[in-house]
Amino acid sequence: MPRMIYDYTKSVLERVSFDPVLFAKELKKAIKNLLPYEIEQLKKWLQYFTQEHPELEQCLKVVN
Repeated sequence: MPRMIYDYTKSVLERVSFDPVLFAKELKKAIKNLLPYEIEQLKKWLQYFTQEHPELEQCLKVVN
């Protein structure tokens, strides 16, 4: 079940990646719902994802 939440979180973040403000908002909600090891996985995914979307790099501060 937790893996499904992590995958759902990634899909939501991909869908809202057009708007950095909305992306940061969804990211904050995700951090509240994910387990600590899932947050670590999400950090790694975000580093990869923001390479393709540099406008979202400021959102990395939310997870650090």
